[in-house]
This record gives sequence, C-alpha cells and structure tokens, in this order.
Amino acid sequence: MGGMRSKLTTLRWRNGILYLLDQRSLPLRKKFVRCRTYADVAKAIKEMTVRGAPAIGVAAAYGLALAAKSSRRYGKAKQLEVVRKAARVLASTRPTAVNLFWGIERVMKKIEEAAGGNESLYKVALNEANKMFNEDIEANRRLGRYGASLLPERCIVMTYCNAGALATVGYGTALGVIRAAVEDKKRVTVLVPETRPKLQGSRLTAYELEVEGIDYRVITDNMAAFVMSKGMVDYVIVGADRVLARTGHAINKIGTLNLAVLAKHFNIPFYVAAPLSSFDFKSDVEEVVIEERSEEEVLSVNGRPISPKNARALNPAFDITPPELITAVITEFGIYSPKELISLSERQ
Repeated sequence: MGGMRSKLTTLRWRNGILYLLDQRSLPLRKKFVRCRTYADVAKAIKEMTVRGAPAIGVAAAYGLALAAKSSRRYGKAKQLEVVRKAARVLASTRPTAVNLFWGIERVMKKIEEAAGGNESLYKVALNEANKMFNEDIEANRRLGRYGASLLPERCIVMTYCNAGALATVGYGTALGVIRAAVEDKKRVTVLVPETRPKLQGSRLTAYELEVEGIDYRVITDNMAAFVMSKGMVDYVIVGADRVLARTGHAINKIGTLNLAVLAKHFNIPFYVAAPLSSFDFKSDVEEVVIEERSEEEVLSVNGRPISPKNARALNPAFDITPPELITAVITEFGIYSPKELISLSERQ
C-alpha cells in the first residue's frame, strides 16, 4: 500500500511564488504566507512560519530558486553572486537543523555546475527544489511503512513536538509511522505532550491528528513520567532535527531527552524516525550548535506574559539524546540500531 497523502500541505510552489502554511496561527487559523524573495523565505524560517527540519530544507531550496529568479536579468557572474549571498542568508536562519544545510548545498551544487553553461540557473534551482519536494514525501512514506511494521494491532504511542506532515512537505516522520499504521487498520492512540515553550504538540500535532481522524490525548509535558508509570505508553516515537551517524546521537526538540530517560527507566521502546536528509555524517556531538531562542518564548504564552516583569529565562531549543537511550532509528532505508547508522553513508 503506497500510503495516502496527508490532507495537510506545508508548502506549495505556484506561478513563481512559494506559499508556506503559517504554523504560528494554527490550529485557530489556517493561512498561507506568500514568499516572493529569498529574504521572505529566510524570515519565514527564522520566525518559524515554516518549521520542522525536512520542511525547512525544502523551503530553503525554493528560496534559492527565488534568488535565481530575481537575478535573471543579470549576467551569470552577477547572478551567481546574488544566489551565493542568498545561500549565506538562508544558512544563518536556524543553526541546528541539518536539513537546512543539506537543502542549500544540494541546490548550490547544481547551480555552480550549471554556471558555466547556457542553462538557466533559475530553471536548474527550481528543478532541484521540485525534486526534493517529491523525494521528501516518498522518503517519509517509505519510512512510515518500516515504522508501522514495529507496531502491533493495538497500541498507545507517545510522540513529541511535531514530526508530522507540518514538519515535512506533507507526510511526516514520527507521525508518518503512526499514519502508516492507521492505514494498515491498526488501532493507535497517540499521547501528545504539549511541548513548551512553543506548544508544537498541543497546537500542531493535535491539529494534524484531528484532521486525520486519529485518536489522541493531549498531556502537559510534566505528565509523561506518571502516564508511563501507569503502563499507559507502549512506544515512544519522535522525530529528529539532526542524527549524528558516527555516534548515534539524536538532536531533537528540547524535552526529547526527558522522554528518552523515562522510557529507559520504564522499559518502553524509544524510536527516532528520521529521513537520510536529517543525517549528519561529519560532526561529533561536541560540534553541534544548539540554537538558543528568545527568552520571551518561555516567559509568555501566545504573547501574554506569565512571569514577573524582570524574570529571566533559559531557552535552548533542542537537546541531545545519546545512543544508549535509543532503541532504533527508523529511516526510509530500514530500521537501524544507533551503531549501524554510519553504514548509511553509502546511501548519500
């Protein structure tokens, strides 16, 4: 079974404009933001209009296509200068998600190769972005099928943050596994921690599950240990913004490590679902830059202050789960133990 397309599409390319589903306004309002320039795309990534590592990578690819489009009237040398600048600006938006750099590098490689010939750089960039768009859906479907094979006919899965259609082009990683299991007529109930401070769980994952008609319950982040202790969780499946193939560490939304530690304690399988585009085959764990976001995100909810006026906050956006806490990593090429991940380098 090929797998149904999610009813949600994170990004669309129409008539030379990139439309991004504005994830800041969900679930109360569904609207698209128009990106006519690469600067619009960079702003959307930085402000989390679009989020989720795979979606960011593909959005950046279209950002480079917009840069090439805007500079078509120039000669190749000047056009290349504009596109290289766009690549630098886009790369500076979110330091942790490896898909961002993967997307930019992949399109830039094609542009640099075409720079000496007669082919339009805009056409080359757009073709590659479109290819990545389609590949993302296909990779996540395959990943979903592998992951679904791990789940029994009936189970309760805890996920975290949002690793669904909204974090990708349109199918999902951790939620793709759940979606594929439901397509197989398995009865899956999903426990959704709210995921402070941006509430991607209660806003986005709950919204997706609602749209897809999948049974779910929202919990606050600090309920996870209690529900696990009561035997209410059979599996934990999360996504990843970066997977270190050499060591097996997974970098994901802050709070993932908490769940991994708890899952180990309560003997619950802990799976990371990530496509190859989220793999980092070069870095060691010490080299990973963890994005620090605004204190305001912690000190307020939906723009309303919840702390004393002079309060300060810490706000690291991601944490790092070590390989000894990960049961296996689900990819579009199969299911791997953290030690086996380096073997995927030949698939790059």
